[in-house]
Amino acid sequence: MLMPKRTKYRKPHRISYEGKAKGNTKVNFGEYGLMAKEGAWINGRQIEAARIAMTRYMKRGGRVWINIFPHLAKTKQPLETRMGKGKGNVEEWVAVVKEGKIMFEIGGVSEEIAREAFRLASHKLPIKCKFVKKEDGGDTNEG
Repeated sequence: MLMPKRTKYRKPHRISYEGKAKGNTKVNFGEYGLMAKEGAWINGRQIEAARIAMTRYMKRGGRVWINIFPHLAKTKQPLETRMGKGKGNVEEWVAVVKEGKIMFEIGGVSEEIAREAFRLASHKLPIKCKFVKKEDGGDTNEG
């Protein structure tokens, strides 16, 4: 599962996923991309499930780039714990994804295969996504 090897501060504040992404809004590495249409926290298990769904459909052809990584630690207090006593333990690691960010990219396969691979991957993610091409600049194509 994806998580940082080591961190300096293990219990950060929760970063908001509201608003639009500042960077990584265009397809840079591959020919096709999967863009987030809304913001959310996406945990390491969901990223890995989407990656497996894509690569299995592509039969390990082409190349996949993952542009998100779960850096943010989400903490949780144990059940039936009274208020106070500090912040809870780290439960999972999440990636902060804002609207317009390109999460995954694919290169070296046809458009039909890329479309279907991204469709399967988007079912593993908790947000609405859209398929974008490199020449579009990631703005107009619906998917």
